[in-house]
Amino acid sequence: MKCPFCFNDESKVVDSRSTDDNTTIRRRRECTKCNKRYTTYEKIEDIPILVVKRDLTRENFNKEKIVNGLIIACQKRPVSRKQIEEIAEEIEKKISNNMLTEIESEKIGEMVMKRLKEIDEISYVRFASVYRQFKDINTFLEEITRLMIK
Repeated sequence: MKCPFCFNDESKVVDSRSTDDNTTIRRRRECTKCNKRYTTYEKIEDIPILVVKRDLTRENFNKEKIVNGLIIACQKRPVSRKQIEEIAEEIEKKISNNMLTEIESEKIGEMVMKRLKEIDEISYVRFASVYRQFKDINTFLEEITRLMIK
């Protein structure tokens, strides 16, 4: 880090703390040559994740879309807002940790359904009925039968 005053390459960190939202570290530095102080900010580089939709269009990943879908599927069910948020967080972390820059919407849907199935089967069937776009009652019954077998 170069000093903005004398352009010296060496400095020492005098103070270091996180910002209020814990996404950035604020560092107070002191130049070893001119002894002037300045502030730097260190932030993790966010690589945007693109979601490839069924029609092959792409859009930025948005965790809130997962949350909204889960809220609808879990309406009037014993699933808390905290559980919904945890599912969305877990999926977001899983995608980020895999260092993916693109992911198909189908994979996200499968992750959501896997977690919902563990928490509440009715919410799972509701989500699956929209996600898998059941065409008629037979495809719906096939899914319920699969659920009962497992």
